[in-house]
Amino acid sequence: MTMYFTRWFFGLLLLLSLASVRAQENLTAYWQPQVAVNYKVSGSYSHNFSLANRNYIFDDEVATLRVRQLDLAHFSNLKIQGNQSVALGIQYRFRNTFEDRENELRLTQQYNITHKPLAIRYGHRFRAEQRITNSLTIHRFRYRFAVDFPLQGEKLDPGEPYFVGSLESLLSVAKQNVPEYDTRLSGQIGWELNGGLKFQMGVEYRIEDFTASQPQNVLFLLTSAQFSL
Repeated sequence: MTMYFTRWFFGLLLLLSLASVRAQENLTAYWQPQVAVNYKVSGSYSHNFSLANRNYIFDDEVATLRVRQLDLAHFSNLKIQGNQSVALGIQYRFRNTFEDRENELRLTQQYNITHKPLAIRYGHRFRAEQRITNSLTIHRFRYRFAVDFPLQGEKLDPGEPYFVGSLESLLSVAKQNVPEYDTRLSGQIGWELNGGLKFQMGVEYRIEDFTASQPQNVLFLLTSAQFSL
């Protein structure tokens, strides 16, 4: 069942990606590597630090490779029950160094709940964000449904692959601006290695401002390394 679900999910991602490629005038593609460190302070309280780099690989109908931004983020996470948690996050986006755009400070409030009736774990994540620049503050509200499960057997053992998939909806509002609606679909394959190291790679497809007359198609190639201390 899990392998069937994985093939179905990646098949849907592929179809959406092909559809976006056919409309190249509205397509932007990025490669986004990320490194993250998880640090457990106690049984219920932990920190997460991450550094992500976003690079253009297709822009304005031309293949390219140039840096768009650098994101430095921190989250403090508190478990309030065995399957529920709340978190506060702060992120700074360095963009003016690479493009003629403003840097951004982002504040995040998060609630997360998971269920694992069998081998598949389901998760619901709710986020409120304040994206602050010198000229504008955007309030964004996000809901993400995610699944993850091992691809071999019922239990994840070191060195074995696992799948992570998610579907997310976003609403962005700002003073004197029209509300913007986005949606995101992603799928990644990961491996949990010895020493608290995880490596993931996959794709994400976004439709940005999909109620507009010409919504933007965005494709991400994702790679990440996660260390748990």
